[in-house]
Amino acid sequence: MKKIAYFLSVLFLMTAFVPAAVGAPTKDKEKKEMTAAEKERLVEIEDRVEEIKAMDFSDMSKEERKDVRKELKEMNKEAKQLSGGVYISVGAIIIILLLLILLT
Repeated sequence: MKKIAYFLSVLFLMTAFVPAAVGAPTKDKEKKEMTAAEKERLVEIEDRVEEIKAMDFSDMSKEERKDVRKELKEMNKEAKQLSGGVYISVGAIIIILLLLILLT
């Protein structure tokens, strides 16, 4: 019984704060269309990633592997910035985890 009361109190607490965050007006909620240059850059990044996947890392020195890893991280950041992304709020993650814990 304590688990149910605890779960319900957390659920009500989260629902009290979520509508305030959702209702806040923001300007960058509009979905932006990618320009031709951005689409072209994403294709270049995908091609480079495929080239890196095909590489044989056993022939490379430690410094070369480190440079490739750094390049991949930079391309990943750039691709996320260009394509936008889907973000999940902390409250939603907590609710999902609680439901998974309680239902299993």
